[in-house]
Order: sequence, then structure tokens, then C-alpha cells
Amino acid sequence: MKVKRLVLSGLAACAVGLISGCETLEGHEGAVIGSAAGAAGGALIGSAAAGSGNRGTGAVIGGVIGGVAGGVAGDQFHDKKKDE
Repeated sequence: MKVKRLVLSGLAACAVGLISGCETLEGHEGAVIGSAAGAAGGALIGSAAAGSGNRGTGAVIGGVIGGVAGGVAGDQFHDKKKDE
């Protein structure tokens, strides 16, 4: 039950961040795409890497780390592509 609550609160925090940040994303489309892909991949890897009793926690931690890393990489790639 604790893991389910942790996962749901993590998803709620991500949803609030996406909704509140929509106005400021102009010019950072790569960050949005990179964050979504990174969070999904990180959640899968984190879930697989965690122990059998900690899959939810591993998915949340992996999703957060993957989302941040994917956002930074996507933004940098988009800016580089835009400059060319």
C-alpha cells in the first residue's frame, strides 16, 4: 500500500509540473519530449533493477532521474539542431 501511495504521489507531482509549466515551454520542445522519453525509460529500468519488493520505488526513482536527464539532453539536442 505504501508503494502505491508513493507512485501515485509521484505521478501527481509530475502532472502538476506539466500543467503549471505549459506556458513557459516555448522554445523548449526538445526538453518536453526528452523528459517524457527519459521518465518512461528510467521507470522501466528502475523497476527492473530494483529488488522484488521495491519495484514501485525503483520505478519512481528511475523515472525522476530519467526525466531530468532526458529533459536536459533533449533541450540541448533541440537547441543544437535549431542553430544549424
